[in-house]
Amino acid sequence: MFNDIIDFYIKSHPVTLGVLALLAIYFIVLNWVFFYRYFSLNNWLEIEGKSLESLLMGASSVSHQSFLNNFLKSTSGVSKEILSLGLLAATKESTKGLSILSVFASTTPFIGLFGTVVSILDTFTHIGQTSGGMSLIAGGVSDALVATAAGIFVAIFAYTYHQILKRKSYELISFLEMQSDAIQARKA
Repeated sequence: MFNDIIDFYIKSHPVTLGVLALLAIYFIVLNWVFFYRYFSLNNWLEIEGKSLESLLMGASSVSHQSFLNNFLKSTSGVSKEILSLGLLAATKESTKGLSILSVFASTTPFIGLFGTVVSILDTFTHIGQTSGGMSLIAGGVSDALVATAAGIFVAIFAYTYHQILKRKSYELISFLEMQSDAIQARKA
């Protein structure tokens, strides 16, 4: 296996190797973004879930750890506008990182395809310079397709992570909206 990797490295076009390196960096970044945001959103969801539960059990206001508390303590009275502002700020905060995952999910297959096209062009250039048959073509094309496979691999993770974080953000905003509705119902 190690010899196959060295052989691939020696045979591959520098652009294809650059594409694979870029995709490896993308993969590291998207994993870092996902796990950082996933754990922070889970922690935030736990706080807001407890705050919502205490509100539904009869508490007069949200928990002091709740995101909405920052907006409620900055004003003398509870207003729909302040709660809406808090929800907008929470939406902005909870969806951080989603755009980079979305961009990675949509661009990595094209980056991989670019590496494949350059590598196939290189293979056809070598065919024109030598008297190679199908084995040369098949070997070159199979090596070239590694870049496309890597691009699709990274895109699958980016898209999946994007959807998971999007769902977590939706749950969080739902908890905050329920808290906001409960506060407004108590005010009325």
